[in-house]
Amino acid sequence: MEGKEEDVKLGANKFSERQPIGTSAQTDKDYKEPPPAPWFEPGELKSWSFYRAGIAEFVATFLFLYITILTVMGVSKESALTGRKCGTVGIQGIAWAFGGMIFALVYCTAGISGGHINPAVTFGLLLARKLSLTRAVFYMIMQCLGAICGAGVVKGFEGTPTYQMNKGGANFVAHGYTKGDGLGAEIIGTFVLVYTVFSATDAKRNARDSHVPILAPLPIGFAVFLVHLATIPITGTGINPARSLGAAIIFNRDLAWNDHWIFWVGPFIGAALAAVYHQIVIRAIPFKARA
Repeated sequence: MEGKEEDVKLGANKFSERQPIGTSAQTDKDYKEPPPAPWFEPGELKSWSFYRAGIAEFVATFLFLYITILTVMGVSKESALTGRKCGTVGIQGIAWAFGGMIFALVYCTAGISGGHINPAVTFGLLLARKLSLTRAVFYMIMQCLGAICGAGVVKGFEGTPTYQMNKGGANFVAHGYTKGDGLGAEIIGTFVLVYTVFSATDAKRNARDSHVPILAPLPIGFAVFLVHLATIPITGTGINPARSLGAAIIFNRDLAWNDHWIFWVGPFIGAALAAVYHQIVIRAIPFKARA
């Protein structure tokens, strides 16, 4: 019996007390920073996993556009008939559709492609050297193709007259706001998203804060939801160049193309700022490498 009590005491004291939530960690638990991904990795082009990841990005972006643009169409149609956007799911429902789909799709594809589903996310991770330039370009192409196909299927369901009348779910700067307002909204919105992606997928954080269970797709999807709540009235919320491109190509009216540059420049600037902030300020990686 005494031996068992000793075992219990040993088991209780063998591991140090876990770090309380919200306080700095005492140890990195032997975490080692992974080396940066090469800019070009020829072996990728011969690997089935490379093309499988691209296909996963295509399908995920296709499904993302299908669900979200169809939701936008439903709200726009109800608004045109009754004058009330809350006749269906309303703006909050649109935000939930975007955030919920990102949550589901990141969860499904994270183990295959990383679950980017957004050229801005891919660009931010490229700047942080988390993937090669070859893979980044391939992902962006597949994301854009998936978005175009997804928006095209929605147009097929809605019919051309209804689709055009409801502006095809395209992004544009709303009346009463300037192009600068739209650009700023896209930069800040994308910063929130990409910074959340970096934080939620940070391997060092997972090693350090293992006592804080985290499901990476959840905060990412929630970030998308919150950004949509804030910026739908300004730009319809892009923060995803593939989403904006797919809707613009299928809608194909001046309204979508006049401001389209905003939905590439803004997200890419926001993603770059998030990458710099996380890698240099939060993680201080360049200073560690120099040391």
